[in-house]
Amino acid sequence: MIIVITGPTGVGKTKLSIELSKIYNGEVINADSMQVYKELDIGTAKATLKERAGIPHHLLDIKSLDEDYNLFAYQTDCRNKITEIKSHHKIPIIVGGTGLYIKAALYDYKLSAEDEKDDEFNELSNTEIYNELINYDKDLVIDQNNRRRLVRYLNKKRKETLITSSEPKLLYDDVIFIGLTTDTDNLYRIIDNRVDKMIISGLVDEVKNLHNKYPQSRALNTAIGYKELIAFFDNQDTFNNSINLIKKNSRNYAKRQYTFFNNQLNLKWFNVNYDNFNTTINDVINYIEEVQK
Repeated sequence: MIIVITGPTGVGKTKLSIELSKIYNGEVINADSMQVYKELDIGTAKATLKERAGIPHHLLDIKSLDEDYNLFAYQTDCRNKITEIKSHHKIPIIVGGTGLYIKAALYDYKLSAEDEKDDEFNELSNTEIYNELINYDKDLVIDQNNRRRLVRYLNKKRKETLITSSEPKLLYDDVIFIGLTTDTDNLYRIIDNRVDKMIISGLVDEVKNLHNKYPQSRALNTAIGYKELIAFFDNQDTFNNSINLIKKNSRNYAKRQYTFFNNQLNLKWFNVNYDNFNTTINDVINYIEEVQK
C-alpha cells in the first residue's frame, strides 16, 4: 500500500500524515517542491522535529539553496524511496501539495536528465524563447534579458504540459489517494492566519538572512513567502504590501492546486473537521480499511 495525502496549502496534511504513519507503520515522503531545500523552514511551514514525532521523513532538507532540484530528480528520488520503504515492510506515505511531483513519481512519465539540459536552446534567441513561453502563459511577466531564467521556465512549462496533457498508467496498483479540503472562506482564513503566525515566528529574519547568504538562489527568489519579502529588502515594495502579497499569492496558489488536483488526480476528498481533527482521521482510516478489503 502507498498512501498519498494532498490538498491545498494549510489544510492539515502534515498532521494527518503523522497520525497515519503511527497507525500503519509508515514513513513520510515529502511532496512539497520547496521543502526539499534546507533552511526554508518557516515560510514553507516545514514540520519541526517535534511535530514529526520520530516518524522518518524522506526528501526533506536534501538540497542546499545554492543547488537546483527538478522534476526528474524528484521522480527518481521518490520512486527509489518507495522501493526502499517497502523493502523494510513499511508503508510509504507521500505528503505534500505539489501535484506535479506526485503525478510524475507515481505515473509512467518518461522524463530524463537530458530534459534538464539547456543545449537545445542554443540556436534560439531570448526573444524566440520568450515567444514560446507566451504560448504557455499569455500573462507571463519575466525579464527577457535573463536567458538562464527564460530557459529554466520554458523547461518547466514543457514538463508541466507533458504531465497534464497525457495519461500514462499508474505504476503502482496499491495507491490510495487522499485529499483534504475545507470551504473556501475557511481556507483563506487559515492561510491568512498562518502567514501572520509565520511573521511572529521569525519569517522576516529567516528571509533576510537567507537573502544575504544566497542572493542568487532560484528557489529562494521564487518561493511564496520569500520572494515577496525579498522585494521589500530590495526596496521594491513596502513591508505591509509584501505581507499582503504573501497572503494573496498563497490564496492564488491554493486555487491552482485545486485545479490540478481535480483535473489530474483521482482523489477521495475529506472535509476537514478542525474542531475535532480525530473525526477526520477516523474517516480517512475507515476509507483506507474499506479500500483494503
